[in-house]
Amino acid sequence: MISNYKLETFITRDEIESKVKELGEKITEDFKGEELFLVGVLKGSWIFMADLVRNIDLPLEVSFISVSSYVGQTTKSSGVVRLLCDIDKPLNDRNVILVEDIVDTGLTLSYLKKLLEVRNPKSFKICALLDKPERRIAEISADYVGFTIPDEFVVGYGLDYNGYFRNLKDISILKLL
Repeated sequence: MISNYKLETFITRDEIESKVKELGEKITEDFKGEELFLVGVLKGSWIFMADLVRNIDLPLEVSFISVSSYVGQTTKSSGVVRLLCDIDKPLNDRNVILVEDIVDTGLTLSYLKKLLEVRNPKSFKICALLDKPERRIAEISADYVGFTIPDEFVVGYGLDYNGYFRNLKDISILKLL
């Protein structure tokens, strides 16, 4: 249980819905006539990915991968990425889109890009709801980005703090008091 915090609405559910629709339409346009294989990064991306796939008008499959770079009750990455659960299908000759909730230091995405690109996909793209370039350590960027945000710790719409707040409909800045 957590206590002594304040939430400040940062991106509303309506803004999120509009942006996810826009991303889905752009991906549909970019891959017209193709099939897609979307890989969601658990746990943060699952709500975003569910909404995103409903806005892509192409045949697609989904899978999930789970990694961790946070330890305990902290708002800072440990810098060490651990693979917790791998995808369950081969990527050979598939158009792969890695779906992430937020690009922060870039260490997780850099790790995942290397891990998945060696599996010979036809194409490999990254789609992130949020991008926090001020915190970038690894040189990596997403091909599809919903919102570029400042260096604030955000929760909601799948993003969490120590497992809490994923169910918020808006994205909020979390201030620990």
